[in-house]
Amino acid sequence: MAGMKIALLQLNPTIGDFDANVAAIAAAARKAAKAGAELCIAPEIALSGYPPHDMMLTSGFVARNEAARDKLVKLSGELRTGLLFGLVLGSPIKPGKPLSNAAVLCDNGKIVAVKRKALLPTYDVFDERRYFEPDPTPCIAEFRGVKIGLLICEDIWTDASLLGEVEYASDPAVECSRKGAQLLVNLTASPWGVDKHWLREKLVAATARRTGLTTLLVAQVGANDDLIFDGGSVVCDGKGKTVMRMPLFKEDMHIFDTAVSSKVLPWLADSVQDQIDALTLGIADYFRKTGHRKALIGLSGGIDSALTACLAARALGPANVHGITMPTRYSSEGSVEDSRKLAGALGIGFEVVNIDAGFETLRGVCGKPGGLAEENLQARLRGIVLMTRANARGELLLATGNRSELAVGYSTLYGDMCGALEVIGDLPKTRVYELARRFAEIPPDTHTKAPSAELRPNQTDQDSLPPYDVLDRVLAAYIDERLDIAEIVKRGIEPDLAARVARMVEIAEFKRRQAPIVLRVSGHAFGAGRRMPVAKKT
Repeated sequence: MAGMKIALLQLNPTIGDFDANVAAIAAAARKAAKAGAELCIAPEIALSGYPPHDMMLTSGFVARNEAARDKLVKLSGELRTGLLFGLVLGSPIKPGKPLSNAAVLCDNGKIVAVKRKALLPTYDVFDERRYFEPDPTPCIAEFRGVKIGLLICEDIWTDASLLGEVEYASDPAVECSRKGAQLLVNLTASPWGVDKHWLREKLVAATARRTGLTTLLVAQVGANDDLIFDGGSVVCDGKGKTVMRMPLFKEDMHIFDTAVSSKVLPWLADSVQDQIDALTLGIADYFRKTGHRKALIGLSGGIDSALTACLAARALGPANVHGITMPTRYSSEGSVEDSRKLAGALGIGFEVVNIDAGFETLRGVCGKPGGLAEENLQARLRGIVLMTRANARGELLLATGNRSELAVGYSTLYGDMCGALEVIGDLPKTRVYELARRFAEIPPDTHTKAPSAELRPNQTDQDSLPPYDVLDRVLAAYIDERLDIAEIVKRGIEPDLAARVARMVEIAEFKRRQAPIVLRVSGHAFGAGRRMPVAKKT
C-alpha cells in the first residue's frame, strides 16, 4: 500500500448544533490540509453529536444531516482533501427502522462511498436498534489508490477473548479484509468508563492482528449529559502494535503517515487521575453546552461536597463557583470551619447561612414531626435555600451525593438530592476519598472525621449504614457483577447484611428516578445503563 497522510480529528461536538459541528470539522480539516493531509477523519455521528437520542425522530433531522453533509462534500473540493465523517441518514432497507448510523467519504467535491453501521448495540446505555436499521454489507472505499474498509464503532466489538460473551455472529472487519481492504478505519463515539481507553486500544490491536491490516480508530471527545467521551483515538499496525495514540479528554488533531513511524504518546496508568479529568470535562461541557457559567454548591464540611467543589473549581474556574454552608443546632463548629478553609484554599465564593430559625419555623408548620421526618426537613430546607439562591443568581446547583448513598437511598429527596448535575454520583464513597487525596486544598480534618449528615446529635453515617469499605464491596458485587445474595455470602459477607443492602438498593429505585443527571465514569452507572422497575417485589 502506498503511503498516505491521514488526519485524525478528535472533536467535541455539541448535540444538535450542526453549524458549529461542521465549522469545527472544517477548521480542523483546513489545518490538516495545510499540513499535507490527504484524508481527514471525524468521529461517529460527528455532524449532530452523539447520542442525539429521540432528536433523530423529529421532522427535518435527516435533512439537517444531509445539508451539513453537503457543506463538507463541497469543502473536500475546495481543500482537495478527502473527508470521512459520521452522520445520520435515512435507511434504504425496507421494511425496517427509518434511520442509518452512517459514514460518508467524499473527495474532490463528490461522495465516494457511504457506509452504514452493521452491528448495533442494545446493552448498557445503548439503544441503537430503537432508531437504526443495521446493514451488514461490507463497505470498501477506493480512495486515491487505496482500498479502505469502513467500520463504525461496534463493528469491531467482536473479540470474545477480550469481551467474554459476544452478541454478534459476524465480524465486519474480517469481511472487509476478505473483500480486499488494505486499511481499516473505525469511526467511534464510545462513552468512557474506568480503563475503557485501554480496552478500546486492545480491540483495535486485536482487529489489526485478525485482519493483518493497519487499523485506525477516530473517537469523539467531550461530555453530553451523563456520558463522558475520552477521545483516545489510536492506530495499530497489521501486527497489532500501537503506532499512534491521541490525548485523553481533550480535542486534538494528529496526522498519521502510513509510511512513517511516529512516537507513541504515553497514557498514564492512573485511574484516579483519569476520573478526575473525566469529571472535570463532564462539568465543563455540561455548563458550556447548556449555556451556563456559574455553579453553586452546598458545603457541609464533609468529603463529598469538598471533592465536588474542587472538581467544579477545576472545571469552571474558582471565580465561577460559590459555596454556601448552612448550619443548624446539630452542625459542628468544625464542619463550618472546614468549609470556610476549603473555600479559601480554592478561592471560590463562600458564605454561611444559618437556617436554624427557619428550621424551627418549618418544624412548627409541619406539626413537629420528630424522628427521620424532622431530619429530612433540615435537608429539604437546605435544598430550598440552595435552589432559590441558584434561581436568583442564574447559577446551576451541583448535587454532592456519592454512588454509595444513591445506591442505598441514604439521601433526602428534594433535599440534598436537589441540583442540575450529580457530579460524583458514580463514585463509591471509598473512591471519593481516593480522588479527594489528590487535592491539597481539602482540610486534613475533612479526610479523617467520621462522615455525618449532622441532622441529629452525634450522628454518623455508620449509625444507619455498614462501614463504607464493606458497603462498597457488597454494592460492587450486587450492582456491578449482578450477583445474588447467595453468591455475595460466599465472598464472606454476612447473610443478613447482604440481604439488607440488596433490599435498600431496590427500595431506593424511586429516589434514583428523581435524581439529577449523574456523570458516568463506571461500567454500571445508575441511569440509562441500569433499568429496574420501581413497583416490584423485593
